[in-house]
Amino acid sequence: MWQALRTELHPQGLEVVTVALDTAGAEAARPWIEAAKPEHPSLIDQAHILDELLGVVNVPNAVWINEEGMIVRPVEPAYPHRPNFFRSSRSSGESTGEPSPQRRLTDSVMDVVRRIQIEPEAYIAALRDWVEKGAASSYALSPEEVVRRSHPRPPEVAEAAASFELGQYLHRSGYPDDAIPWFRQAHRLQPDNWTYKRQAWTFANPTQGPSEAYDSHWLADVLAIGPENYYPRLEL
Repeated sequence: MWQALRTELHPQGLEVVTVALDTAGAEAARPWIEAAKPEHPSLIDQAHILDELLGVVNVPNAVWINEEGMIVRPVEPAYPHRPNFFRSSRSSGESTGEPSPQRRLTDSVMDVVRRIQIEPEAYIAALRDWVEKGAASSYALSPEEVVRRSHPRPPEVAEAAASFELGQYLHRSGYPDDAIPWFRQAHRLQPDNWTYKRQAWTFANPTQGPSEAYDSHWLADVLAIGPENYYPRLEL
C-alpha cells in the first residue's frame, strides 16, 4: 500500500518505514513484504514494542517524525488509499444452495468491514502538505499538541503490556495453552488495543473467528462497539 506513496514523495524528502506487528515473526510476515516489493525499510516487530512505546492499538496506524527525530503527529489511523475490500461484494465461493457456516461468517465480516469508516483521502492530503511545507504545515503539531493527542497511559495499560509480553513468551516457548490466560488478561486491561486482541485470536483461529480459547472474536467485538467506531476520526 505504501510503496506507491513512497515513490511519489521520496524525491521530496519523505521516507516511509513500515512495521509488521506479528509475534509469529519473520516467516509470517515475509510473504506479504515480498509481495509488496518495498523500496523502503520494512521491519517486523515481533514483540509489539510499538504498542508500548508509541501507543499503537490498531493497524494501519502511523506516526510522523521530522528530520530532527521529533514526533509531529502521534499515532493515528493511516490508510494511503481505499482498499478494494472496503467496497468489494460478498464472497461468491458458492453460487447455489444453502451457504456454509464459513461463508456466512465471511459475508458477515465483509458487511461489517464495509461499514468501517476510514479517511485515506484526507490523510494523504495532509501528508502531502507536510512533505511540501515541513514545519510550516498546519498538520505538523506542536509538542504540546502531540502530547495532548497521544493515547493515555494509565497503570492498566502498563499491566496489559506486561501481560501480553508474558503471553508472547509462553507462546514462543511452546506453551500456547499457558499463554491464553495472559492474553485474555491483556484484553481485559486494555480492551481498545486491537493488536493485542487480533494477535491472540489469530493464534486460536487464523480467521480471528470464534474459538474455544476466547470469549469473543473480531466480528463480535466490532459489532459491540459499532463498525463506525473501529478507528477514531482523524483530527486534522
